[in-house]
Amino acid sequence: MSAPRREPWKWYAPLVLPFVATLWVPFYNRAEPSLAGVPFFYWYLFLWIVLCAALIGVIYFATREKRGA
Repeated sequence: MSAPRREPWKWYAPLVLPFVATLWVPFYNRAEPSLAGVPFFYWYLFLWIVLCAALIGVIYFATREKRGA
């Protein structure tokens, strides 16, 4: 007996967050607050790179099909 099929679209919905957060430029189009001398504009976008990688990893492992068994 196989496990009930998950609805993957529920897992993909959080991918909208980084899309909106990085395309809404007026939110992060400023220099302050700076972090170790790096303007907000740059560290905000680099932070989203790390967050997106983590988010995509979680979604990948949550939605992939089990092999074998």
